[in-house]
Amino acid sequence: MRETLSLFIGWDPREAEVADVCRHSILRRSDPAALEIHYIKLTELRERGLYTRPTEIRDGRLWDVISEAPMSTEFAISRFFVPVLAARGGWAVFCDCDFLWRVDIRDLLALADASKALMCVQHDHVPKETVKMDSQAQLRYARKNWSSMMLWNLEHPANARLTLDMLNTVPGRDLHRFCWLEDEEIGALPATWNWLEGTTDASIEPKVIHYTRGGPWFPEWRDVAYAEPWLEEQSHFHSKHASK
Repeated sequence: MRETLSLFIGWDPREAEVADVCRHSILRRSDPAALEIHYIKLTELRERGLYTRPTEIRDGRLWDVISEAPMSTEFAISRFFVPVLAARGGWAVFCDCDFLWRVDIRDLLALADASKALMCVQHDHVPKETVKMDSQAQLRYARKNWSSMMLWNLEHPANARLTLDMLNTVPGRDLHRFCWLEDEEIGALPATWNWLEGTTDASIEPKVIHYTRGGPWFPEWRDVAYAEPWLEEQSHFHSKHASK
């Protein structure tokens, strides 16, 4: 039997269907029996007593009090709870909901380096925009978008430093730069595994598309690069569930 890969997808109530389409794109291209897929829902983490960070609504936006910064999604920080949430060892994947997977997600395991605590595409992303999807602020911080898709080595001792206390007390910008890890503990993945629309070299053929500025589920982003594959995936998702 193939080793089960744990996958965690960031979930926000405003983009619930976007997460469903992301999940659907994964299941269509991989063996469902070899995957264990979870949505990271902030309300559930709070109910379990895991996520205790104070948040507020300021000017209509979700605000992380510790960071003194807005959260563009409910999973802005909860993504880093993967080692706490994972029920098994080995490797686990986190991705934002606004991803479209075009290949078998398990192909990532061929790139897994056991000497690394975490692997990701190491973008040099300095956004020009000040606003991104759903009118959210486009924040600038070190290692931006590195954490939008992470391959976690759950058995690496360095990840034991990421305690619940750290998760609930450290500013989000420090978690996004992987403050619990040394530079040599972070492995690099090819850009094709987290191809940022509007940022990554257009000549690169993406295995995984990340609609980081805004996707075709927004009317104003219907002409974005690779809009058609996402809309096709959405249509396939609707067709499959309508037949049930």
